Amino acid sequence: MAGTTTRIALDAMGGDHAPLEIVKGALLATAEDPAVEILLVGKEEVMRETLASIGAPVPARIELVDAREVVDMDDTAIAPLRRKRNSSIRVCANLVAEGRADAFVSAGNTGATWTSARMVMGMIEGVSRPALAAILPNVKGFTLLLDVGANVDTKPNHLREFAVMGHFYAQLVLGIPEPRIGLLSIGEEEGKGNELTREVFRVLKETGLNFIGNAEGRDVYNGNADVVVCDGFTGNVVLKASEALGEMVSRTLREAIMSSPVRKLGGMLAKGAFDDLKKRMDYSEYGGAPLLGVKGGCIVCHGRSNAKAIKNAVRVAREFSVNRIDTKIRERIGELHTREHGSQVLASS
Repeated sequence: MAGTTTRIALDAMGGDHAPLEIVKGALLATAEDPAVEILLVGKEEVMRETLASIGAPVPARIELVDAREVVDMDDTAIAPLRRKRNSSIRVCANLVAEGRADAFVSAGNTGATWTSARMVMGMIEGVSRPALAAILPNVKGFTLLLDVGANVDTKPNHLREFAVMGHFYAQLVLGIPEPRIGLLSIGEEEGKGNELTREVFRVLKETGLNFIGNAEGRDVYNGNADVVVCDGFTGNVVLKASEALGEMVSRTLREAIMSSPVRKLGGMLAKGAFDDLKKRMDYSEYGGAPLLGVKGGCIVCHGRSNAKAIKNAVRVAREFSVNRIDTKIRERIGELHTREHGSQVLASS
């Protein structure tokens, strides 16, 4: 990755703490990685005022791109395509589609980001729906969970695509040769779950992937599966509940440690261990979730993202781009379809 300059379009107007935390995150990202250039997209005067308020001139590797409209969190997903075509989200997607940026990052309206990426940047051949993929810590390493919010309503073929993309992403990013793929359900047995999961179970058995069957909620964290597939509604609930649990554990531990002098002393002795735990459970360490299935990179951040989360999201976007993840997924999906088509022809002959 060293020496390869990557241009990331960053939505300065999206998120609960925009534009201040977004601008700070851009400054952190360029300070940390000299190979990153950022196209900071938003209302130019607002971005300049924000930079001035923190005493920072516009750095050489940050270019301000004016976008006069903002997609609010209560706007519809199609707002960037119809009413707000000059919004920061839409302009970010345009920059990737035009080849001026390698990827874009937004902590704004997830639906609008998803729609802009899908319709403006386009879909990888062989994929009909993009999926948000979140990397969660487990007792052995990490679990890739998808979809975590891009698709509320899904069909069996969509979950099949998520499994295939998750398989290749786990290979390329997590370095797992044969990722174990589980289908999130309410029991391990094949017949458990609703109509959708029972049909998807049958479909996934025929993919040739390392499908281990149904995965229960505990399997997201016990390391039994490397990739867990579900619809976006369920995945988003799991993700948000996990974030809240992590925050609750950290707060409870902190309150318990501060409750007596003896516990304070023990807490000081175990500070390194607690710091490691907090880091593994802190969503801001992971930056954002890649939107798999679209051409080019698109990283969707938590709406509450702070500067550190934005910095890490830019890092994820750079890694995604430099490693050509979208291109490799497209190539491998094409290879899979070719093998499956060949097997069908042989079976029918």
